[in-house]
Amino acid sequence: QVQLVESGGGLVQAGGSLRLSCAYSGRTFSSYTMGWFRQAPGKEREFVATAHRTNGRTIYADSVKGRFTISRDNAKNTVYLQMNSLNPEDTAVYYCAGRNSPVMATTTQEYDYWGQGTQVTVSS
Repeated sequence: QVQLVESGGGLVQAGGSLRLSCAYSGRTFSSYTMGWFRQAPGKEREFVATAHRTNGRTIYADSVKGRFTISRDNAKNTVYLQMNSLNPEDTAVYYCAGRNSPVMATTTQEYDYWGQGTQVTVSS
């Protein structure tokens, strides 16, 4: 059974930074493509970033490109999301997701496992 647990959310002022972590337990972490999504109140869950399981390739949503960085440490079974230059529009619950495939994906339907989410609130 795969489990994902996010941490690192909180309240930050506009322009600030946060680093989210997602700890993975279960089958071989390096077999999974990992992604981050977010959901703001009243909105659908949206793609933020994804990282290939081994080759270091990443994909970002246009809204976060240049500000957010996804990384993973396969030895620690952890994926990270470094968020810089945060603005109030980044306020959302952030979810970690796992996909048992080498093919990277950017839609919620393509991911098999989800964490419980961590709240990020950016004040103006």
